[in-house]
Amino acid sequence: MATQLAEHRANPLTVIRQNLHAMAPEFRAALPAHVSVEKFTRVAQTAIQNQPDLANVDRKSLFGAIVRLAQDGLLPDGREAAIVKFGNQAQAMPMIAGILKKVRQSGEVAYISAHVVYANDRFKWTLGFDEHVEHEPAPLDQEPGEPVAAYAVAVLKDGSKLLEVMRKSDIEKVRNVSRSKGAGPWVAWWSEMARKTVMRRLSKRLPMSTDLDDAFERDETMVVEHAAAPAGEPVPMESRPASRLDALEHQIQSEPHDAETGEIIQEGAATEQTGETNNISLDAAIAEMKAGAN
Repeated sequence: MATQLAEHRANPLTVIRQNLHAMAPEFRAALPAHVSVEKFTRVAQTAIQNQPDLANVDRKSLFGAIVRLAQDGLLPDGREAAIVKFGNQAQAMPMIAGILKKVRQSGEVAYISAHVVYANDRFKWTLGFDEHVEHEPAPLDQEPGEPVAAYAVAVLKDGSKLLEVMRKSDIEKVRNVSRSKGAGPWVAWWSEMARKTVMRRLSKRLPMSTDLDDAFERDETMVVEHAAAPAGEPVPMESRPASRLDALEHQIQSEPHDAETGEIIQEGAATEQTGETNNISLDAAIAEMKAGAN
């Protein structure tokens, strides 16, 4: 046993891979039917292998981020979603492609997109009964310039058109109340965060806004500080009622684990070390979650 622990400590990726496979039941409970546990686990493992720094973050935050993406049915493949390092923590970051995927899967939207407008683009925003935008990007042989705005448009199946435009100053107001305003995604992925910000505002008017709002709520990169969140902007995640699936995620994060390696300790081993077992049944938690949804 001591030899195995020594090997695990020397190879954190091995520990993470084993933990991911051990968490298959939790992933199965969280994932939608169209995403297989095997595929999700494989993509998550590849994402961590491609970002070696993730092996050194707090393990509970890493597995928590992966569970949040499972809840939203998004693969951490760098297109639908990503796992990003912020300090010593891992954060789940749905990408705009993943958000648009969730919208399209609802069956209520015929067309949807979100874009950033740059200084050298030609952009016209017309208000009135026929509110619309005309956006012509800068020529490919010309620098686009600094971002000046972002917008999201949607056409519903009934022909209704929805439009949301935000100036850069409006986007920066949202950024300034974010916990990660000075580092992480807002610095490395500004355009992605701008598109998500305007899409979140548009999502309030979409037929599936509740489902999307849940996804945004679990997006740690969009969490705002408790103080000074402007009216109409996202409220702190902690101030909202926790869903049963979020409670299940908390249970997953609370699994007994090796403090140094993050390795999940099997129930029997945990009993030997602590003298007690986890009294919360995964099946009971799922049953309670389903009962509350009815």
